[in-house]
Amino acid sequence: MDRPRLLTPARPTGLGDRLLARRSMLGFGAAAASALLVPGCSRGRADEPAPDKPGTFVTGNTGGVYNVFGAALSALVSEVTGVELQPIVSDGSVDNLVKVASSHADLGFCTSDSALAAFEGTGEFNKGPLRFTALARVYDNYVHVVVPMASKAKELTDLNPSKDDPTRRKMVVSVGPKNSGTQVIADMILNEAKVDVKRVNMSLEDSVAALVPPARASRGKIDAFIWSGGVPTKPIAALQATLGFRLLNIGAVAQKIALREFGGFVVSSIPPSQYGLASSVPTLAVPNYLIARPNLSDSWAWWTVNTLFRRQNDLIKEHPEAGALDPRSAIATMPIPLHPAAERWYRQNHI
Repeated sequence: MDRPRLLTPARPTGLGDRLLARRSMLGFGAAAASALLVPGCSRGRADEPAPDKPGTFVTGNTGGVYNVFGAALSALVSEVTGVELQPIVSDGSVDNLVKVASSHADLGFCTSDSALAAFEGTGEFNKGPLRFTALARVYDNYVHVVVPMASKAKELTDLNPSKDDPTRRKMVVSVGPKNSGTQVIADMILNEAKVDVKRVNMSLEDSVAALVPPARASRGKIDAFIWSGGVPTKPIAALQATLGFRLLNIGAVAQKIALREFGGFVVSSIPPSQYGLASSVPTLAVPNYLIARPNLSDSWAWWTVNTLFRRQNDLIKEHPEAGALDPRSAIATMPIPLHPAAERWYRQNHI
């Protein structure tokens, strides 16, 4: 899989210094780097005790990368431990953070910006900070602004009401499920660009379906949708064989957000090969974390991290985003603390 090239703007956050500090704390060095594990091994250390009861893993919307990746990881962890880790469909980052922090789920995925807001009690989490730990930084999400091939929109501001339309109709844009990480990022992008649209909350599958015009209609129920996820996201890719679509270039607004907001935002691009596009599309990217509830057992945490990397080749077969896994960057979850058993795994493997 050809990976997007990160175009990371200079940021006064000290993130690199904190990553180096964490690597130093965990014993990272040149010799350790040369001794990194080889993924694909089945069980790994057999002396680690298996979990003593089943677990749950909140993933994401059906068909999204969180859901596909999470289901595949859950199946492998269940296989190597002999104890069921059940994947559960969810509404994404915000939903997952609430469920994991309240111990209604054991594990989950979330974006780094949502994790930071939850940890500090800001934004969607202004009622108070949540407490949880991290197992790994896994892969990066890319913001997709999807319009039908027939759309006149070429850039984000083209979604504003047309000056040629006497009704000044607002375009309808799906911003993802309510209380999802996608909605947080979509609202941020639309607000930063000052785009005046009617925002509706839809799942990924509903957004894809709503973009397609019904019989004898010239347009679908929505004019565009915004989605934050891995590449390729299968339901979006499938549109290319039916409706045909374009991704809008949001590079300018992405750079403003990446320079201003702390939370791991970077300016990146979606390669043309991922969706059969004419060229790469500049966009906003945000890292994803694998998080754990407070007091998750060491056995569940250790075996999940071990499976994530030892069975990486098997995960890649289920979704190419697993190819982005790298134990050296997986520890970069600041300020979210690593689970003690995850930290122990990285130490054992000289990360």
